[in-house]
Amino acid sequence: MTVKEKIPVIAVVGPTASGKTALGVSLAEYFNGEVISADSMQIYKGMSIATAKPTLEEMKGIPHHLIGFLDLDQYFSVADYVKMAGDSIADIYKRGKQPIIVGGTGLYVSSLLENIQFAETKSNPLLREKLTAFAKENGAEMLHNKLKELDPEAAENIHPNNIVRVVRAIEVCIETGEKFSTHKAHSRLSQTPYNYCIIGLDYKNRDDLYERINTRVDRMIECGLIDEAYAVWSNGGIKTASNAIGYKELVPYFEKVKDLDACIDEIKLQTRHYAKRQLTWFRKNKQIQWLILDKSDNLKKIQEKCIKVIAKSKVL
Repeated sequence: MTVKEKIPVIAVVGPTASGKTALGVSLAEYFNGEVISADSMQIYKGMSIATAKPTLEEMKGIPHHLIGFLDLDQYFSVADYVKMAGDSIADIYKRGKQPIIVGGTGLYVSSLLENIQFAETKSNPLLREKLTAFAKENGAEMLHNKLKELDPEAAENIHPNNIVRVVRAIEVCIETGEKFSTHKAHSRLSQTPYNYCIIGLDYKNRDDLYERINTRVDRMIECGLIDEAYAVWSNGGIKTASNAIGYKELVPYFEKVKDLDACIDEIKLQTRHYAKRQLTWFRKNKQIQWLILDKSDNLKKIQEKCIKVIAKSKVL
């Protein structure tokens, strides 16, 4: 497949609260495009505030794909994302529009654009349910210790708080009889059907990013995060949404063991930690072209910088 035969794709990545959503919409307006989300939590229904799903106002009439389509009790793998996002890209391009990937889940973005072909594995919903319940009763660290026993290499690469990934890794170990890390190595790279440009957003001063994070959390509280989290928690959905920062930190408040202000501070702290992990992941990808922003940069200025980077990449 020649470069001319490949589908041109623009991707906007970076840590939470860095301004990806607004930039993605801005680029979609400029290039006559549509947005495909690359966020592992925005896929779920009923989690709009905690996952910072773009509002209708923020979308500005630009179609957004792979947002809020999955029930909380459904499992969704990276392979599922690659298939669905690939279908969306093909459909958008076929209609003469520009596909634009926007999100902070690095594994989704790299797996999609590099066209990773995942080896098929059996799934065991009952085992997955038991492991998730074990984590809820005994803590994420205890579950992670189980993975360490089965596959130390996988445990080294998966954060203990990423319960969904830890559960999946243990499930693969038990169901296939081989280590998750070994099985993952069987996944293969095939030639990508995309000619892509990945733009990463970060801030020159890390405190500016943290200030944006704190402001966003305050805005989420004002918009009803507590009621949203309580609705999910009271219906038993926290087990599925355990990776959505903004939910699990409020559980002590719902259980009357911690005051609200302390829980909100914890949300801000965990969001900052999450932003660090995202940056660590993205920094490993040498194909990302970084825009290092200043607090004073407005959307128009950022868009202009992006257009120059895209033009230089010769993707379009």
